[in-house]
Amino acid sequence: MGLFDKKYCDICGGKIGLLGNRKLEDGNMCKSCASLLSPFTTDRRRTTLAEIKDHLAYREANKNEVAAFNVTRTIGGKTKVLLDEDNGKFIVTSSSRWQSENPDVMLFSQVTGCQTEIKESRQEIKRQDKDGKSVSYNPPRYDIDYDFYLTIHINSPFFSEIEFKVNDSRIEERNSVEYREAQRQADEIKQALTQVRQEVRENIAAANAPKVAQTCPLCGATTTPDASGCCEYCGGAMTQ
Repeated sequence: MGLFDKKYCDICGGKIGLLGNRKLEDGNMCKSCASLLSPFTTDRRRTTLAEIKDHLAYREANKNEVAAFNVTRTIGGKTKVLLDEDNGKFIVTSSSRWQSENPDVMLFSQVTGCQTEIKESRQEIKRQDKDGKSVSYNPPRYDIDYDFYLTIHINSPFFSEIEFKVNDSRIEERNSVEYREAQRQADEIKQALTQVRQEVRENIAAANAPKVAQTCPLCGATTTPDASGCCEYCGGAMTQ
């Protein structure tokens, strides 16, 4: 096939415009279908058509997760981490209309780690000499900015991490109010996700642990408590 031959999307079958092709490992995808993918997706060119179809099916099912999501806590600035602590789920989004944006809903138990990176960018400040030329100071002077980035590592078949900038505006000085606030927000997000993740995993482990026979303090029967922790004979509450 020639370079300018018409291409068709292997997902929806639609015609792909001249600059609209999104190449896959074994096929082609149009811009419209690509826009439905998670924003955290990487290595699209190494993704197979079958994997993309699975991803799009997951994204479609995710709409129901978004509709059922109940925000109990919000952390962050422009990019926010929304927590649904009652259901052990969270969302990372920078949209104020996130309900219509289909953000990925993830379980706390999917978090495998969080890390903060402080990225420093510097630009040399120069002066003009007597001939009007731009020259360095001695010693050199720099304009330095700081940005806090948080990476959440995720156990998911569709992406492995979420990285975003914590601070909304330029941070010019270490230990400034802005610097400390960005650090506080990053630490708060890390603590929230890792703490609740641990609680969820402990609850799962406790639920899967073998039940031990006990003596009911109310009726004296030897029994294994049911799912609600009650005696199977008299229905009274039993303590572990």
